[in-house]
Amino acid sequence: MSTHDIASPQKDHAIVMTRRQLLGRAGIGLGSVALGSLLGGDSLADTGGQSFSLPHFPAKVKRIIYLFQNGAPSHVDLFDYKPKLQEMHGTQIPDEVVGGKRFSTMTGGQTARPCLAPITKFAQRGQSGTWIAEDFLPRTAEIVDQLCFVKSMHTTQVNHAPAITFFLTGAEMAGRPSMGAWLTYGLGSETQELPAFVVMTSRDKEASCGQIFYDFYWGSGFLPSKYQGVKFRGSGDPVLYLSNPTGISREMRRGLLDDLAQLNGLAAEKTGDPEIATRVAQYEMAYKMQASVPELTDFSKEPQHILDMYGPDVERKGSYAYNCLMARRLAERGVRFIQLMHAGWDQHRNLNTQLKIQSTDTDAPSAALVKDLQQRGLLDDTLIIWGGEFGRTPFLQGAISETKTWGRDHHPYAFSLWMAGGGIKPGFSHGESDEFGHNAVVDPVHVHDLQATILHLLGIDHERFTYRFQGRDFRLTDVHGHLIKPILA
Repeated sequence: MSTHDIASPQKDHAIVMTRRQLLGRAGIGLGSVALGSLLGGDSLADTGGQSFSLPHFPAKVKRIIYLFQNGAPSHVDLFDYKPKLQEMHGTQIPDEVVGGKRFSTMTGGQTARPCLAPITKFAQRGQSGTWIAEDFLPRTAEIVDQLCFVKSMHTTQVNHAPAITFFLTGAEMAGRPSMGAWLTYGLGSETQELPAFVVMTSRDKEASCGQIFYDFYWGSGFLPSKYQGVKFRGSGDPVLYLSNPTGISREMRRGLLDDLAQLNGLAAEKTGDPEIATRVAQYEMAYKMQASVPELTDFSKEPQHILDMYGPDVERKGSYAYNCLMARRLAERGVRFIQLMHAGWDQHRNLNTQLKIQSTDTDAPSAALVKDLQQRGLLDDTLIIWGGEFGRTPFLQGAISETKTWGRDHHPYAFSLWMAGGGIKPGFSHGESDEFGHNAVVDPVHVHDLQATILHLLGIDHERFTYRFQGRDFRLTDVHGHLIKPILA
C-alpha cells in the first residue's frame, strides 16, 4: 500500500495530518496536563510540574537572595587585609606570584605591575575579629558576626559578561538556565500571587562603568520559559503592561483571560506545545500581580526606623537601597529566588573616588537586609549571598605617580564574597589567598563549589538534579563541584 493510500480518507478513513502535527500530537498528554494544572491551580503547577522528588533531603533554607555586585568589588580594599601590599607599595609584585597568568587587555601588556596598598582603613571587628574596611563599609562591619566570608574564591574568566554568566548559569557562554530558573523548575513556588523568581537591577548614579544587564543572566535557557526570572523595572509599573488599558475594567480583563484560556486549551490539544502552558501562566500571573504588586511596592506602612536603616535612597525607585527593601518584602511573601544586580564596581581608573561612593551606596542597604530579615525571623530560612564575578588585581593598573587615575584590573585568581542566613556558620572566614591577595592558596573555592553548596542548603544534591537536553543530562554545576563543608553550620 502506498503512502497516498494510507492518508486517503476515501480508502481507509485515516486522518490526514502533516509530520509536524503528528509529532505535536505525541506531546498532547504533557501539554494538556500542564495547561490543566495551570487553569485548575492543582499541585502540579505549584511544584514546577516535575515527576522527580525534591528536595532530596531536608533543606536548611527556603529561598535565596543574591546581591550580585556587577563589575567586581576589590577584595584587597574591602575584605582581604594584606599588610604585605602596604609594605611593598609602589614596588614590583614578584614574578613568581603573577606566574604568567592571564589578565584583561588593559593590563595584559603592562610590564610594570607595582603593588598597590589598600586605599581604605582595615580593622578587626566583632567577636570573630574579622578584618574589614570599616571606613568604607561601616554598617557591614557592624554585622560581621552574622556573616560567613569566603576569601579563596577563584574563577576562569577575566571579562565581565562570561564571568557573570558563569556564576549565574554554571557556564561561561550564554544559553544555560540561570540558577533561579533551575530552582523554580525543581522546587516550584511558595506563592501564587507573585513570580517565584524576581530580578531587580540598579547602577551607580555616576554611571561610571558600562556593564550591561543581559537578559540571559536570569533566563531559562533550555528549560521551559515559564521558569525565567521576571524583571521588575525601576520606574513606572514594575512589570510592563501590568496596568489595564484605558476603558478596560478588571472584570473585563478576567473574561478576556478566560476566553484566551479556552482558545489556548484548544491549541494545546492540537499541538501539545508546552509553551502554551507558559503563555497561560504568564497571563494568569499578570492578572494576580495587578492586585499583589501595588501592595508589595507600597512602603507607606514601613516604620520610619526601618526606612532609615536602609539609607536615604530607599524610597528612590530603582536604587539599590529600594531594591534591598523590596527583596525583604518579596521574601516574606514567598518568592523563591530574588536576584539583585548592581553595577558600578569596575574601578580601572577611578579607584580613589568611585570605590568609596559605591561602597557607601551599597553598605547600609546590604547590612539592613540582613538585620531586617533577622528581626522578622526570616534569616534562618533565607540565604543571602553578596559578591561579584571576580576580584581586582593587588597591583596597580596605570602609573603609581598618577594618583587620580589609580585603578585595579580584573582578577579571577582570588577574591572574596560573603553569605548570611540558614545553614551557614556566622562569624566565620573560609579559605585564604596568598600574602599579596593574588592567588587562592588555602581551601580554594571554585564557582561550581559555591553553586553545589547553595543547592545543598536548599536540600538538593547537585549531581542528581539534571535536565535532559539534546541527548545529555545537564546540571547547574556542569560536571564537577564539591560542597564547601567547613562553612556549613
